[in-house]
Amino acid sequence: MRFMGIDGGGTTLRVVIVDNELNVISDASGTAVNPNTVGFETAQVIIRDAIRRATQGQKIDGVGIGIAGAPDNIARDWLYETVNVVLPDAVVVCSSDQEIALVGAHGRRYGVLVLSGTGSLAYGINRRGESATVGAWGPLTGDEGSGYWIGTEAIKAIFRATDGRGQPTALADMIYRKLGLEDEWALLTWRYQSAHTSDVARLVPDVLRLAEEGDDVAREIIDMAASELALQAKTVIKRLNMKKPLVAFTGGILQRDNLLSRQLCQHLGLDGLPVAKYPPVIGAALLAKEMFQNG
Repeated sequence: MRFMGIDGGGTTLRVVIVDNELNVISDASGTAVNPNTVGFETAQVIIRDAIRRATQGQKIDGVGIGIAGAPDNIARDWLYETVNVVLPDAVVVCSSDQEIALVGAHGRRYGVLVLSGTGSLAYGINRRGESATVGAWGPLTGDEGSGYWIGTEAIKAIFRATDGRGQPTALADMIYRKLGLEDEWALLTWRYQSAHTSDVARLVPDVLRLAEEGDDVAREIIDMAASELALQAKTVIKRLNMKKPLVAFTGGILQRDNLLSRQLCQHLGLDGLPVAKYPPVIGAALLAKEMFQNG
């Protein structure tokens, strides 16, 4: 048997083909495929090209697909058509990027996933197969505890300190040096005229470092981020009426051992940083395998 997993994000696409034991036989990659960013037609072209390169004439029994910006509850027909045109004989399991990440992390369709990268969310599936998402409202209306949120709070703290409304902090010198800026006015110009969401999120490693070194303002920002992420996870657990579920972390920030991930472990009563069993793309393939075998 051969099963394909497709994991499409805002920056990269990964396609793998695995055997029954989930050993990777072949793979292919591509550029960003979030259809809300690159367009639905462009996303299809990129995904189909990667499918063809990974397939290499192999017979594929099942395909699992999760694409950022195209969850199955609103884009199921588009997801199915994207795969079916290339692999008309395969069973297609339309999913979401958070579901395949959860299945990959736990090795099954159960548990809770907390994500903090550029954005943030918590996602869970209970034993009845019911799911819930908390957060994921985007940088302008949510994403508390995310890289963008942490970077934004750091910039706000600099302006508060400049006014005398907040505590002095080493965040100012750190951010000015990192961005090659001279003062708060240059920072203001950068923030409104040049900075993208990902640029703001890139400030996180330095905020974490200052927090570890004892800067009170940076530490407070990380404390708040951990509390917000814990609230998201606990809300998912409450909504799904779960009792001590498995919890996994994902995203560029939480997958590393740092002050934020350690504090989140404390909030959630975890003994240590949870390690994902498989990456999301294997989670997608696992969904396809289970669907094919269970009918």
